[in-house]
Amino acid sequence: MTESVKTNLLDFDRKGLATFFVGIGEKTFRATQLLKWIYQEDVTDFDQMTNLSKSLRAYLKENCTIVAPEILIEQIASDGTTKWVVEMGLGNRIESVFIPEEKRGTLCVSSQIGCALACTFCSTAKQGFNRNLSVAEIIGQLYVAQKRLGDKQRITNVVMMGMGEPLLNFNNVVAAMNLMMDDFTYGLSKRRVTVSTSGIVPAMHRLNEVCDVSMAVSLHAANDELRDELVPINQKYPLKELMGACREYAKQGPRKHITFEYVMLEGVNDSVQDAMALIKLLKNVPAKINLIRFNPFQNSGYRCSSIDTISRFKDILHKSGLVTTIRKTRGDDIDAACGQLVGKVKDKSRRHLKLQNMSTANVA
Repeated sequence: MTESVKTNLLDFDRKGLATFFVGIGEKTFRATQLLKWIYQEDVTDFDQMTNLSKSLRAYLKENCTIVAPEILIEQIASDGTTKWVVEMGLGNRIESVFIPEEKRGTLCVSSQIGCALACTFCSTAKQGFNRNLSVAEIIGQLYVAQKRLGDKQRITNVVMMGMGEPLLNFNNVVAAMNLMMDDFTYGLSKRRVTVSTSGIVPAMHRLNEVCDVSMAVSLHAANDELRDELVPINQKYPLKELMGACREYAKQGPRKHITFEYVMLEGVNDSVQDAMALIKLLKNVPAKINLIRFNPFQNSGYRCSSIDTISRFKDILHKSGLVTTIRKTRGDDIDAACGQLVGKVKDKSRRHLKLQNMSTANVA
């Protein structure tokens, strides 16, 4: 006889917990009580949750659990950036990155094991895609990171910019972000939780209706021909559709702009003409642009634009009125920089196999 699987209560946001408690004959306020115990009091032993009835504590002890992912490896870069390799079971691992700054601490959180989008400049894509992370596995990264940091540093910002495309794991990512912003857990501001997408347009519209967080878009090119190559999902959701979704998203709530991420690739997307095309593309979109130095990895086929080229690119955008910053590279000496997560792996992406087969055929 197999043992029944217990319910991991980290898999629920407050609404989900309320539904769970109603389902076992309890009142909805139990959800708030449980959240406070777990996230504010750091209590996971049901017997210590003294404002729950004895019968409820007994039920939870028998049928439920509170289990977060386990940190296997911790690496600290010369600039203080910390990367954690986190165990997800069955040999699967993801990476989370903490970036300390003077007035804030930012945690970069993964949403999937691997990634299916095959962006050519990103080493995570070379891993291929395994599966979506559960709510517990997503919020668990914040949970274990804050426990590890303790009182030394508070996590003030979370960016869903780690491994994976967050909007392809929509329900679990939304529930996890709801938990991050809940007053009875971490109470993060809506402006301090950011979801980054490569441009899953239908999910952007859906997110606009159900969750109020900041948005970053991995853009990297200002025309469809080049973006089709760099960010293949553009073939399904081209720039005209993506820009329309961005304009609609920026209209809601406290959002004042969309952040556009633009990795600088030498001789690929860094010319004066590319800058002018970007200005034209973003003409009617409330935009802030982050220029990102390309972080190299083995066999990428790309090189980072020179400092002078990046500065010139920034100046052109800035003179047009676009708020533009050059993102400081953090954690590159431990492969924790943007695009480097799980960098030293065999390329298992379908795109890579297709290109490899084509190359073999051409040689033959």
